[in-house]
Amino acid sequence: MNKPIEIANNYISIANEKTSMAWHKLLILAVLAGAFIALAGALATVAGALSSGSNAAIIKGAVFPLGLMLVVVCGAELFTGNCLLVAPLLNRNIKVKGILKNWGLAYLGNFIGATLIAVLVVYSKTYSGDIGVTAVATVTAKSKLNFGIALLKGILCNMLVCLAVWMAFASKSAAGKMLAVYMPVFAFVVCGFEHSIANMYYIMSAVMVDGGGFNFGYALLNGLLAPTIGNIIGGALLAVAFWALYFKRKENA
Repeated sequence: MNKPIEIANNYISIANEKTSMAWHKLLILAVLAGAFIALAGALATVAGALSSGSNAAIIKGAVFPLGLMLVVVCGAELFTGNCLLVAPLLNRNIKVKGILKNWGLAYLGNFIGATLIAVLVVYSKTYSGDIGVTAVATVTAKSKLNFGIALLKGILCNMLVCLAVWMAFASKSAAGKMLAVYMPVFAFVVCGFEHSIANMYYIMSAVMVDGGGFNFGYALLNGLLAPTIGNIIGGALLAVAFWALYFKRKENA
């Protein structure tokens, strides 16, 4: 495996590539990442609806890691994972303009990809009967979250996601990367933490199923805006820690 200092060294070149990539290539990779997370969301929704009680959360957690596995192995651009770019930014390896470009296009592309999968899933009648009811209930619950609680859940979620991405960088094999990703993602789903990109899919699919019977404004506020802010904070906190431990040490040396 790569040691943490080796991950940091490798991530500098990765960060430069991410922030200097042509906008259209970045957007396409972001659309793919949004689609990958959405496919995992669809799988989790169906699997959860076929389960009962507390077992549903365990089943969802067991299958949802598919999304980040696809992102990591296929090399797509996921907004939440890219919050780690704060580390090379602090080390002056990339510029603010570059990170804002990456985040903006990644977020937009992730939304497009998640929405496209939502359209395909809903209009293919995959969400029929109790599955559709479960999809709407999921978003209804998110819309009723307190903004502050949703933000804290977003922080916790992306700490786990970014740890998963960091551990994936440690592995030199595809199998190792998938194994590294699995448990952190399982943990955030079972604990009910909030992932902004997954919520894009959940919200858009619920709108198509229910026609907006729940409060769409609160779903965007508490189910998307608060988790997005929390995801940035959670990823940035880890990035600052990694910068202080590994990136800054390299600069001083």
